[in-house]
Amino acid sequence: MPFFTQVESFERIWPEVRRHLTEVAGSGKFSHGQKVAEFERALAAYTGARHAVAVNSGTDALVLLLRAAGLRPGDEVVVPAFTFVASASSVVLAGGRPVFADIDPVSYALDPESVAAAITPRTRFVMPVHLFCQMADMDALAGVAADHGLTIVEDSAEAIGMRWNGKHAGLLGAGGVLSFFPTKTLGALGDAGAVLTDDDRIAETVGALRHHGRFGPTLGDFRRISTETTQAGQNSKADDIQAAVLLAKLDRLDADIARRAELAAAYTERLATVPGILRLPTVVARTSATNPVYYVYLIEVRHRDALAAFLAQRGIGTETYYPVPLHRQPCFAQLGYDEGDFPHAEAACRRTLALPFHPDLTMDQVDHVCETIRAFAQEEAA
Repeated sequence: MPFFTQVESFERIWPEVRRHLTEVAGSGKFSHGQKVAEFERALAAYTGARHAVAVNSGTDALVLLLRAAGLRPGDEVVVPAFTFVASASSVVLAGGRPVFADIDPVSYALDPESVAAAITPRTRFVMPVHLFCQMADMDALAGVAADHGLTIVEDSAEAIGMRWNGKHAGLLGAGGVLSFFPTKTLGALGDAGAVLTDDDRIAETVGALRHHGRFGPTLGDFRRISTETTQAGQNSKADDIQAAVLLAKLDRLDADIARRAELAAAYTERLATVPGILRLPTVVARTSATNPVYYVYLIEVRHRDALAAFLAQRGIGTETYYPVPLHRQPCFAQLGYDEGDFPHAEAACRRTLALPFHPDLTMDQVDHVCETIRAFAQEEAA
């Protein structure tokens, strides 16, 4: 049983994918073309964003968003110590300096008190990361940011469909990003991403930076390939083949989100009484209305690596989110952090394990995973 597959889902949407791909082939423009523009409009309509700017990955989306939001060389960005490495490496690539903070142990999102303690005179940004099934405490983080004159940029790569007081993730600060890596709730067949923002200037700048710094309307316009370049950009354009797939998938996104909620509820019901499980996904009560969207079903267990090996031996795939906290990653060693600096992040890295989770998963497969975990617990207790 793989950790992730979309074979059955793709077969169901293939007629719609084929229609979009036929239009792409007929246009003769396979990158940064009209199908990308069509997807941007559809994504903006779904999220309620004033602007959705498609790029080639969630990582590049973060880099370009930080640059467009005004990050200067050496500016500090507060980032959680427990997240995918791109949250912090994007800061470095944009010319800034990541400063780490601890997480709330239940939501796995930035702890506002730890953020406040990490702020220095050089800090200019805070980057909440919405992980697994819920958003960070945006009311509390907005308060910290306002008190210190900081700008919020959201790593909302996993958060499509999540909203805070009716506002989509990524739109509560200067902007946010989405990743369309294949395993994501809305996934492409390769890499793709987007910047969401309500800020006209940020959207225009991201749109230029993704295409070598060329300002003006360039989507689908070959003539713009040699227009004046006023700011050094990069090649982060989205391609129309991925846009075709994403348009077909966007039509059934809400159904997929509902299916994920059913699967999460089934896992929780079956695992609630299994010994050795320290934590199941828990949606934290907030002061504002918000909704969970289950991208990953993550559990905490006492003997994580042993359980992962036990499941693998029986053909069940899992993923470890995340084995090393960012402040202990070799690429950030020069920042001077030590073991023990962020205890909640470090504990999560020792104990968290993601189970098979995707809309094609059946309830029989959920039963099998849970029965196998229970068998592991019985062996451990023997």
